This record gives sequence, C-alpha cells and structure tokens, in this order.
Amino acid sequence: MKTKRQTAFLFGLGGAGLLLGVLGGCQDPQLTPEPPVVDPDQLVPSEAAQKTAKQLTEARPYESKVPKNYDASKNWPLVVLLHGYGANGVGQDVYFGLSLEMDRLGFLEAYPDGTYDSKNKRFWNATDVCCDFDKKGIDDVAYIDAIIDDMASRYRVDRKRVYLVGHSNGGFMSYRYACDRSERIAAIVSLAGANFADAANRCKPKQPVAVLQVHGDKDDAVPYSGGTMAGWTVPSALESAKFWAGVGGCSLTTDPSAPNLDLETNLDGTETTVTRFPGCKPGGAAELWTIQGGGHIPVFPRGVWANAVWGWFASHPKP
Repeated sequence: MKTKRQTAFLFGLGGAGLLLGVLGGCQDPQLTPEPPVVDPDQLVPSEAAQKTAKQLTEARPYESKVPKNYDASKNWPLVVLLHGYGANGVGQDVYFGLSLEMDRLGFLEAYPDGTYDSKNKRFWNATDVCCDFDKKGIDDVAYIDAIIDDMASRYRVDRKRVYLVGHSNGGFMSYRYACDRSERIAAIVSLAGANFADAANRCKPKQPVAVLQVHGDKDDAVPYSGGTMAGWTVPSALESAKFWAGVGGCSLTTDPSAPNLDLETNLDGTETTVTRFPGCKPGGAAELWTIQGGGHIPVFPRGVWANAVWGWFASHPKP
C-alpha cells in the first residue's frame, strides 16, 4: 500500500508527463519539418492511372531495360520502341540496337509487343491503313499509356522527355499516339511509317510534337511517295512530316542548308538527305530524312541509328 507521499510523488510524475505531452504538441513553427520537395518534371501517375496500367500490363507484359548507372535520385528520359508488323519488341530492339547504347546515351527503354492477328502476325492498331487488318479494334493507345505509367511508377521518368520510335507499323503507331496523346510525349521517330492520310480530320493533336520521318525512297512496302497500301490511301513521307510542321508552327519553306547524313551500310557516301522545316514554335519540329536508294529495312552500322534517334530526342524535350 502506497503512502500519501509516494502517491503525491507518482501523481507529480504523471502530471509532469501530461504537461510535457501537451507542450510536445505545441511545436515551434520554425522546427516543423518541411514537406518533401516534389519535382515538377517527374512523371507521377495518379492512383487510378497506376491501377489501370497494372491491369493492362499484367494482361500484356512488356520488356524494359534501364542503364547500369540508373540513379533514382534524378529523372530519366523514357524511350518506347514499337516494332513493325509481324515482328516483336525484342527483335526490334536487336535491329535498332538501342539497348546496346543506353548505358552510354542515358535513357530508360520499354519495348512491348503488339497483339496477334488471324495470320499469327503481331500488329499495332495504328491508322486506318495499318495494321488492324482483322478489324479487332484493339486500343493500343491505352496500352501505350499503361506502359508509360507503369514505367513511371517503377522508375523516375521525366515527363518532358517521353519519346516513341517505331518501324513500319510501329511508325504508324507512333504517329497515332502523337495525334491522340500529344500532351504526353515530346517527340517521335518513324522509320518507314506514315501519318493518317486524312490527317486534317483524323489527327487532332493538342500540342506540338517534334516529328522525324525517316524513309527509303525505294521502299516497296510503305511507298515513300504515297499512294495505296492494302487498298487504303497512304500519305507520302513528305506529307507526313509537313503536317507536323504545320502543327508545330514551322515554316513550310524548307531549310536548304541541312547537311546530308551517312546512315545506310550498303549505300555509298552520305546517302541520306535532310528536309528540315525551320522556325518552329516551342515543342514543335519536323524533319524528313530520305535514304536515297534505301528500302523498307535499311541496314545500319552499330550505334549509328541509335545515335541518330537519340540525337533527335535529346534535342527535342517538351518546353
């Protein structure tokens, strides 16, 4: 049994503890921890976007790679690679050689697969021309949304440096995504792809996008000069680039001083001519690189194509 003195002593301790607890809740405003700094350039998907991305990417998994020197304390550019009709992401990456150079150039890469059609060929539902031949109506725009959001939920992605590069059907899909999601991407590169033929009615970008069209003038699959493909009208390579020059507020009078390039292994000299539309507003850019004598599947020396693609992307972040 406690004495009165012991009881008073214990009550005093309890009272002191209560007083300290009360005082502890009244912190000096100068000592209040600062809220965490949120980088405005980091792409941070909403919870709803992350949930949708998880559902779509679990149903359709994709491949991705990060540089060996990936550092989660800073934002990184993201490149989404889209394969051609009948190909796949892994094979397209081998052809383009992007992941072989990513440690040196410094970007994240995702390379997904399209879905199979009745001919057992993988495809992207891009434009009316290419390549949903079975009319399945796959929403590949939503799928690319999911890939970007999934990458951004796992890595630090720079929202101003999200890029698409595609070959053939993947080039068509890059244009489709730029039309529908111009606010999400900074630039695209299309090798042997094309925009909508009826771009004025079918392509309604909200913002400029930097567009590079690369095309061989001897392409026997997707005609460089336009015409018909699978019974549908396809615009020329120049028309595809010129449309985006208009979107970007560029001059439609091309720059004659742009130098030629040497891209193709099997063609001598600087075989690739550059058609550049100058004077674009922020975020806008448009060029056509014509591989003189080039076909549908050009042969590139190791690193040359990756350097060319990355050079375009690195020069054209969103403003």
